[in-house]
Amino acid sequence: MAGNSQRRNRRTSNKKGATVGSGGQRRRGLEGKGPTPPASARKGHKKNRIANAQAKHAQRRPIARRGGKGASEMVVGRNPVFEALRDGVPASTLYVQQFIDNDERVRDALKLAADRGGINLMEAPRAELDRMTNGLNHQGLVLQVPPYEYAHPEDLAAAAFDEGEDPLIVALDGVTDPRNLGAVVRSVSAFGGHGVVVPERRAAGMTAGAWKTSAGTAARTPVARATNLTRALESYQKAGLTVVGLAADGDAEVGDLEALGGPVVIVVGSEGKGLSRLVGETCDFLVRIPMPGGAESLNAGVAAGVVLYEAARRRA
Repeated sequence: MAGNSQRRNRRTSNKKGATVGSGGQRRRGLEGKGPTPPASARKGHKKNRIANAQAKHAQRRPIARRGGKGASEMVVGRNPVFEALRDGVPASTLYVQQFIDNDERVRDALKLAADRGGINLMEAPRAELDRMTNGLNHQGLVLQVPPYEYAHPEDLAAAAFDEGEDPLIVALDGVTDPRNLGAVVRSVSAFGGHGVVVPERRAAGMTAGAWKTSAGTAARTPVARATNLTRALESYQKAGLTVVGLAADGDAEVGDLEALGGPVVIVVGSEGKGLSRLVGETCDFLVRIPMPGGAESLNAGVAAGVVLYEAARRRA
């Protein structure tokens, strides 16, 4: 009897098939997963990447990063010196030739320098001014412009995140005319952007001409200098920014790109060559500006202004 019972129990324990009950698994499966989490909490969503980048920035210790300094510059001649002082170009020293003819332009320049304050007035013999300017026709007035203190590219996005705003940045690729740089700085300031990025080499820098064209906005709109523009754009992408390049053969028109309403870097190339190959391949989108009038291209200042307006319109 005992043997028969053990054989029967073994047959029962080896029997295949569903066990009694589900342990509550079916009931839990029918209960649902609760409300859909916000976009900032959904892994892979653009807003989630931005939120993560902001969190990392908040945890990171502040580091004083700079993009380096430019070269000092001399503005020579009575009219150029007067215009530079009038337009707010930074200056450290105004050199005045000894025994200079004290005409109206000289008097106006001296008054502007005195009114601004912080500008040293130095009298020097003509031979010394000739040496300083390599023989240029200085007309007895030379204004020394100190080196520009560039920001670091990462500082531009970090400042926007600190203010709770989506970064709006313009990067210039191969733009060599300082007046175009000044015009872009002015447009970035007008449309609420957070700064401009320029390459360290083969590109316009913040010279006196760029300062003048910016019409004073360079004093409140930072310009950053990147050792390698492609790597700087890749760093922006990792921080959650979309990189949008302007190209005549772009896949879409600028007015159709919804990404301009979020964190974005707008890349503008030179008027003749456009974007370089590596920069163009790095961009997330390539867009074109429709020109029904038939013009082949726009200069960098005008093109940046058009796209910045569209970005500001979407953010309003």
